[in-house]
Amino acid sequence: MKWVEGAKPGIAVAGGQGYGNGLTQLSCPQGVVVNQLGTAYVADRWNDRIMRWPKGVTQGSVIVGGNGEGGQSNQLNWPFGLSFDRHGNLYVADYGNHRVQKFNIEFKSAKEICRVDLGVGTLRLKETPTP
Repeated sequence: MKWVEGAKPGIAVAGGQGYGNGLTQLSCPQGVVVNQLGTAYVADRWNDRIMRWPKGVTQGSVIVGGNGEGGQSNQLNWPFGLSFDRHGNLYVADYGNHRVQKFNIEFKSAKEICRVDLGVGTLRLKETPTP
């Protein structure tokens, strides 16, 4: 929901059509980032996907995941949060897979950059940070 300062009702900017996996629906959204153009990116937890909702549209699009729950590079398992870096790369906290994945959504590529196995306390880095 978006609230304009001083307004009483909010404006639905993503979902709002009930629980489900359609392109007008979300199931347990867990994180949202809105860019300068007003496009909302939503971590749709129970649908194991990241959705993009450009400003003013009534239907979103799947940009990451949506291929069922799993641990492959094109799958998520309870995405919990997301963020962009200054280069436009999307980072997704993939809770169920104990990892953070980096996506270049322009080229639809993925790279696992961090995996934490909580039971054994290991941390593996797959990429060295760039300055």
